Amino acid sequence: MGESRQELLTWLNGLLQLNMTKVEQCGTGAALCQIYDSIFLDVPMSRVKFNANAEYAYLENFKILSSTFRKHHVDRPVAVEQLVKCKMQDNLEFLQWTKRYWDQYFPGGEYDAVGRRKGVAASLPATGNSRTSGAGTGAGAARRPVGAAAGAGAPRTGSRQAGLGGGQASAALQTKNAELMDTVQGLERERDFYFSKLRDIELLIQQAMEADPALEEDEGGLLKQIQTILYSTEGFEIPQDAEGEPVGEEETF
Repeated sequence: MGESRQELLTWLNGLLQLNMTKVEQCGTGAALCQIYDSIFLDVPMSRVKFNANAEYAYLENFKILSSTFRKHHVDRPVAVEQLVKCKMQDNLEFLQWTKRYWDQYFPGGEYDAVGRRKGVAASLPATGNSRTSGAGTGAGAARRPVGAAAGAGAPRTGSRQAGLGGGQASAALQTKNAELMDTVQGLERERDFYFSKLRDIELLIQQAMEADPALEEDEGGLLKQIQTILYSTEGFEIPQDAEGEPVGEEETF
């Protein structure tokens, strides 16, 4: 049986000099990248985003982790789609396996976690739903205007005509909804198609750089320029709701 959550967090925080409070925070991929850096000492930590707060940024960290696994022939599938959701069970199981691997292959000695991060502040996002909403709850939601209660038994006029109009409106909405669903499905297929192309290009570049490490140091080289374009997030804005919070944040954490 693997270590408990608290035991794993104590070990991880001691090794990486972090202050993580939940194993779900491993879903950003940043801490996992540095655990394996403590073993291999060649993970490009300057590219690891410790302050990532959205799934698209977590994916960049897991790309680095997957590349490290391939380079060192780590025989363990990385279920990225599950891990980036920051669910406790998925991240606990992966962290338990990582701890066993670390126990077996850590070379020993002192590991300068802060130095390897080059002093980058490592403030991993906290998990848990921090926003609460009182709409529709509590005593206020149970109150009803006095006039509404008084008029509850009044005869309804024009209800039959309203029912006929409502049926036509409902049919029109269903038709429009079906059209929108077809549009969304088409856009998703197109997105997946182009994403697979970009992923293939990324893998070819990574394989070429692994075969010839000098290519990664050549900042002006063609492969490095293409890689810069692939990883660039310039011009991308995270959608925000009316409160200024990133959309989807509650589901991620």
